[in-house]
Amino acid sequence: MRHKKAVPNRSYRVADQIQRDVALLIRDLKDPRIGMVTINSVEVTPDYAHAQVYFSVLVGDAAECETALNEAAGFLRNSLFKKLAIHTVPTLHFHFDKTTERAADLSALIARANSVRAKE
Repeated sequence: MRHKKAVPNRSYRVADQIQRDVALLIRDLKDPRIGMVTINSVEVTPDYAHAQVYFSVLVGDAAECETALNEAAGFLRNSLFKKLAIHTVPTLHFHFDKTTERAADLSALIARANSVRAKE
C-alpha cells in the first residue's frame, strides 16, 4: 500500500508567507492596544485550518495586545484571503511569545553573575 507523501516544505512556505503578510497588515490596524509588534513565528496545522501566530511586543502591554490581535484575527484573515494564493486561509490564533523576554532575563542573570565573579 502506497501512502501519499506530504510536502513539508509547502507548510513552511505558507507559514512564512503568513508571517510576512500578517506583520504588514498589523501596521495598518488602528487599535491603540496594539503596540510595536514583531511576529516571531507562525505554525500552520497540516490541514491549513489554523495558524498559531507567536509575537513579541517592543512597546505596549502584551496581554492587551494579544486580546486586540485576537479580536482583529477575522479582519486579518480576510485580508490574507486577498494576498495568499491558497485554497484555505487558516484561522489565526495570536499568542504572546515569552522567548525574547526570557532571553533578556537570562542575559541579565549571566551579566550579574559575571560582574559578581569579576569583583571576587
